[in-house]
Amino acid sequence: MLIALKALPVWPFLAYPISFNPQVATRVAQAAAFPLLVLLLWQAAYSAKLLSPVIMPSPGMVVTAFGELWASGDLSHHLHTSVLRVVHGFLIGALLGLGLGLVMGVSRLAEALVYPLFRAFCQVPTMAWLPLMMVLFGIGEGLKIIIITKSVMVPMCINTFEGVRGIPERYFEVARALCLSRRTLLRRLVLPAVFPPMFTGVRLGLSHAWVSLVGVELLASTEGIGYVMHWGRTIFQLEVVFVGVLIIGAVGLLMDVSMRGIEHRLGDWRKEG
Repeated sequence: MLIALKALPVWPFLAYPISFNPQVATRVAQAAAFPLLVLLLWQAAYSAKLLSPVIMPSPGMVVTAFGELWASGDLSHHLHTSVLRVVHGFLIGALLGLGLGLVMGVSRLAEALVYPLFRAFCQVPTMAWLPLMMVLFGIGEGLKIIIITKSVMVPMCINTFEGVRGIPERYFEVARALCLSRRTLLRRLVLPAVFPPMFTGVRLGLSHAWVSLVGVELLASTEGIGYVMHWGRTIFQLEVVFVGVLIIGAVGLLMDVSMRGIEHRLGDWRKEG
């Protein structure tokens, strides 16, 4: 499965045609204003020698480090590794969370048996499982996939479960009066009604997956963006650490914006349908 997924594009939804939108351009300009101000203040403080290059590298040093890492191919390799890990773990966690959320939402018996234990499982932070997972699975790819899967499954399951339970009971009464089969009920009523909260779970799960992966790579990895930051700290090249921070923030923002775009497109499709 993992080998087959490597042939897939990382973000296929970025292939949509892009057209100029003045409103979008205005929003982008407004969003970029504050970061640019921070950048100018950072450079000004460095030029005035208020910041030591040993503690805080200049923006120019960070840009130079980014260029060197990218030109060598190291940055693209580590970024590709991290993104593939997120894709694999996200797909597994999303499917598990969706299935478990639907089962507990539809079946009162399944809720009574599973939900208390699941809620207790949710209270344990993802990174708290890391020491135990390292003992059981080592620091290989399996560890990263399991941590990401857990990070995605929890919000996906909770949002799906709450979405099913949010369906008015009278809808189920009508379905029973019409003698609808369980499959038809799931396809015609449950899935359409649960779509908005479920997609919220998808967005949260993807965000949690990215954050958890970086945390794991910082502590137990020899590849990935988190490892790049760890390596930069080890050799005391803080500009490399800043490159990692900027890449993490940019990729996380790109993921969130892309998922919002997909949600909007799918919402339009459901309205047309």
